[in-house]
Amino acid sequence: MTTLAHDIAPVATTARRRGTVGLGFALVSAISFGLSGAFASPLLDAGWSAGAVTLVRIGIAALVVAPFGLLALRGRPGVLRRNAGLVLLYGLLAVAAAQFCYFSAVARMEVGPALLIEYTAPAAVVMWLWIRHGHRPGPVTLLGAGLAALGLVLVLDLLSGAELSLPGVLWALGAMVGCATYFVISADEDNGLPPLTLAAGGLVVGTVVLGALALVGLLPMRAATTSVAYAGHEVAWWWPLLGLGLVTAALSYTTGIAAGRRLGSRLASFVALSEVLAGIFWAWLLVAQLPKPVQLLGGVLILAGVVAVKMGERTVGRTEPVLG
Repeated sequence: MTTLAHDIAPVATTARRRGTVGLGFALVSAISFGLSGAFASPLLDAGWSAGAVTLVRIGIAALVVAPFGLLALRGRPGVLRRNAGLVLLYGLLAVAAAQFCYFSAVARMEVGPALLIEYTAPAAVVMWLWIRHGHRPGPVTLLGAGLAALGLVLVLDLLSGAELSLPGVLWALGAMVGCATYFVISADEDNGLPPLTLAAGGLVVGTVVLGALALVGLLPMRAATTSVAYAGHEVAWWWPLLGLGLVTAALSYTTGIAAGRRLGSRLASFVALSEVLAGIFWAWLLVAQLPKPVQLLGGVLILAGVVAVKMGERTVGRTEPVLG
């Protein structure tokens, strides 16, 4: 019995360390992703189209991450060929669609509500794992999803009869689908793709797809070279574009995939709800946008799902394997 205990202890310690590192990656990803709306909003107001901002952002990130993605393969190009379809799906939905839809939403509504709608994605992940893989959520996890749904009602301010930008809400829901895809694919370790390779492949695919749509005229491309203001200070237009590419894309996607591999898609998606808090903070600090009190209350309810699902994951972990 003593020998068995000694054998189990290192495994438990390794699992805890893996979870702690995964949580750190998830928080870095969430905080950096949260900057994207605040960085993009003044550019959109200055005349940039959502397509142009998305293409430049993803293109810069692809240039930075692609060399590291190739190195991570370590001379195994067959791994990438076998997963070509997965990388294509990731690039189309988790990168191109998610970011274009989000920036299209931000062009029509404030950053905070757009983020809060997008980050109902964890509930979609729970439902997908249940329907597709039979990962039946426990009552605590379902409670978290219910809190998120109630929070969404408050974020949309439906109870007061406030006017909504329907196109903005629909674009934000489109971003939610892309976001859910991002969490599910990022957490899949069975494909053998290194995290950096998956991130690089998705960013390259996203850049090519958006570039092709722009070339044939299906994606409006407008740019401006006027200065933009953040927190009352004007900066050259190219500074926020660099930030969008390097910080809110290259850093965010790579750390997000690393988090998903360690935490699993369900838990990673709920921890990533901290992006909402980060996004609201950055929007308030940089562009003086702050949701109404009822919307903030809705955000609190959505974020309460993080705690509920984390508790639910611990319960599931004792009885059945968690996707990771």
